[in-house]
Amino acid sequence: MDEQLRIILIIIVSVSIFGLLVFVFVKNYVRQKINNLVEEEEKVKKTKVD
Repeated sequence: MDEQLRIILIIIVSVSIFGLLVFVFVKNYVRQKINNLVEEEEKVKKTKVD
């Protein structure tokens, strides 16, 4: 029983770490995309004003 519990805990920890890494990468990717869109929108507004 101890061996099964150890394997289950290893799987849970591995999946949690993988999920956390995926979350961080996706969050940074989305943040970068949003910042790029905001910069483009500001450029468009700036050129319309000038």
